[in-house]
Amino acid sequence: MTEYFNQAWVLLGVGMLTVFAVLMFVVLIGNFIILFINRFFPNTGIVTVGKNIQGRLEASKVAAVVAAVKQVTGGRGSVIDIKKK
Repeated sequence: MTEYFNQAWVLLGVGMLTVFAVLMFVVLIGNFIILFINRFFPNTGIVTVGKNIQGRLEASKVAAVVAAVKQVTGGRGSVIDIKKK
């Protein structure tokens, strides 16, 4: 009976190590892809506000929304359109 338990523990250990190795491989490939994209295809970070937004809202309100989006997203977000509800 103990040899079956020993075999079960070995299979459990090998299975857990295999899953850990595969997940680490996926994480490393994902990080490599992110670094590659950020290095060779950087975001310009330029925020342009269309004429339709500027015509409908006050400039101070548009500037406040753009500044809030930059603050919340850490400079990675951009305002494309502002709609009133």
